[in-house]
Amino acid sequence: MYIVIDERSSVATETVAGFGAQGVTAHSLAADAFQAWLDTTPAHDLDAVQGFVLGESASRTRTTAAIRSLSHAPIIALNETRSLEQTLDLFTAGIDDVVRRPVHVREILARAEAIRRRMGRGEVQVPAQDKAGRLKVYADGRDPEIDGENLTLPRRERHILEYFARNRGRQLTRVQIFNAVYADHGSDVEESVVEGHISKLRKKLRMRLGYDPIEAKRLAGYTFVG
Repeated sequence: MYIVIDERSSVATETVAGFGAQGVTAHSLAADAFQAWLDTTPAHDLDAVQGFVLGESASRTRTTAAIRSLSHAPIIALNETRSLEQTLDLFTAGIDDVVRRPVHVREILARAEAIRRRMGRGEVQVPAQDKAGRLKVYADGRDPEIDGENLTLPRRERHILEYFARNRGRQLTRVQIFNAVYADHGSDVEESVVEGHISKLRKKLRMRLGYDPIEAKRLAGYTFVG
């Protein structure tokens, strides 16, 4: 999931639609609403955010500081003009990258992935308790690996596995997993669809690993034990 912060509703809507066209969930917020969202969102839900896109806002520096205090996800600023002073100010504030509009969402995604790789944020090691290092889960769009070989997964199943990996050992409810995968809050998809994705994911992992790394408790949720 990507969070777009921009005071211009038309630009925010356009950016979110661009993410959607690439099959990536995104949600837009105005700067004042974003701070309230950041203050009330649980840490494990923040972990589901893959990147922040900051457009026009009078408080970009303050917003950047607030994000960085709670998340290591890439922060990319959108600029309308070429201004060296403004660009340097943004980098000083903690922005990871600055791009000039108009820009295709595919470039934003590529830059975010490059940031994660460069900063060591792109890989989440998930060692099994008795088979250390067999499973590697990436957070930059790559398929996971088991015993050094790719495990090709549909996008939703891959996102669910990434979310599990970031929250290894935590019990996650169906609602939390749904929000992590369909967090645009505008989807007509039923929450129950998550159970189908998890069932298919568990079967594929079990076939390759020889055991089930996801524990399920009725009415309580799921725990990824690796």
